[in-house]
This record gives sequence, C-alpha cells and structure tokens, in this order.
Amino acid sequence: MTSADGGERELILRVATKLFAALGYDGTSTDQIAEAAGLDVATLKKSFGTRRELYLAVMERAHLAESAGLERSVAEIATAPPGQATAALHRLVDDYIDFCAQNPEVPALWVHRWLSDASDVTELEPRYVQPLVQFVTDALEPITHDSPDMRFVIWTVIWSTHAFSRGGVLDENGERRGPEDPETLRRFRAHMHKMVHCTLGLPGNPP
Repeated sequence: MTSADGGERELILRVATKLFAALGYDGTSTDQIAEAAGLDVATLKKSFGTRRELYLAVMERAHLAESAGLERSVAEIATAPPGQATAALHRLVDDYIDFCAQNPEVPALWVHRWLSDASDVTELEPRYVQPLVQFVTDALEPITHDSPDMRFVIWTVIWSTHAFSRGGVLDENGERRGPEDPETLRRFRAHMHKMVHCTLGLPGNPP
C-alpha cells in the first residue's frame, strides 16, 4: 500500500467515524461517507469493502485509542507505591473523562449502540468492551476487594461520562453545559471523584 493509499484510508476512517457518531450506523449510507470524504463509492469499497467492514474498522480504531490510554492509567495503579494507589485510581477516572471529552465521537459511537444501533453487528461488545471492563476490574481488585460490585462501579463511571460528554448538564439558566466549559468539567470531575471514593469506601477524602 502506498502512502497515498494510507492517507486515503485515514481520511475515510475519520469521515466515517464522524458520520457514524452523529447519525449512527443505521442512519449512515456508503454514499454519504463517500460524498463527505470527496471520493467515489468505488474507491471507498476498494479500501474497506462493505459498509459493515468499514464500521468494524472504525470501532476497532476507537477501541485501540481508548484502551491505550486506559492501559497506561491502570499500569500506574499496579506500580503505585503503598498509600498512593487511591490517587492513581482517581487519575484513572480523570484520564477516562479527559479521553471522552477530547474524543467525543468515541462515546457517541457506543451511545448509539446502547440505543440498538447496528443491532446486527453483535461481536463488538464481547470483543472490546467485556475484556476491557474485566481488565480494569482485575487491576483494581487489590484496593477494592471489600467494595461493592466493581462491575457496576465501572459501568456507572462509563454511563455517567458518556452521557456528560454527549449531553452535558443544564445550568441554573437552563443552558446546556458540557466538557467544553472548563468550570463544568471541573465540577463533573470532582463529582466523579467523590462518587467513586464514597461508593468504594476508600480511606481519606477524595482529591
């Protein structure tokens, strides 16, 4: 594959990601993707095959970006000196919030799936989501073994962060504020710290 081919594939992936995130898989056609990328359908199909194959490539790319950041954060917990694992856990929460705030198309892709988008593509959750949740659960076990069901704690962080990154909150004037607003992001981060800290019964005060 030439460098031009690589650039073309990257363009298609970026465009497809934005459209799938905005409209969902079911609401996005191959023609729309090709037109938005400034290419013809034949070129798109030559690069990725069917729309389903392109969707799978988009979801794999999103997963790799998300898991890379989480793996680094989880590694910090495993190597944290005694007494600093709790702070490393809060950094993990921060890193996940930051990832979703900086890459809003990734939570958008998964929110569409929660609403039964691409319901015929069933392999993504077992392939990507379940192993990643289990990885985080196992890594946190040494500091959370006396805590409530960790799977629900982790999913509460996921649900809350995805919803916040997509819909934000209403302020006192009824205006929607999301992660693009620094003060709202700061308050959401502090709330998630407190929620995780208190739910897990961790010692001390949340940072």
